[in-house]
Amino acid sequence: MDVRIGVTQTPREITIDLADDLDRVALKAKVEDALTGAVQVLWLTDKKGRDIAISAAKIAFIELGASEGERRIGFGG
Repeated sequence: MDVRIGVTQTPREITIDLADDLDRVALKAKVEDALTGAVQVLWLTDKKGRDIAISAAKIAFIELGASEGERRIGFGG
């Protein structure tokens, strides 16, 4: 699953490739905790096992992409 995170006062976004079998509902709960101030740091682990920390106060937006198997290429539905 691709995650794109916008950080305040930074022109570039952070893109993280998470495991495809990650629980999307649990991830949304972690994001909501960070955005509401329940936690100070949003911790995510990418496909390679690296831990990434993002200061919750600096998050501008988070976009959760589709899993690898859900991606569509080309035109049509």
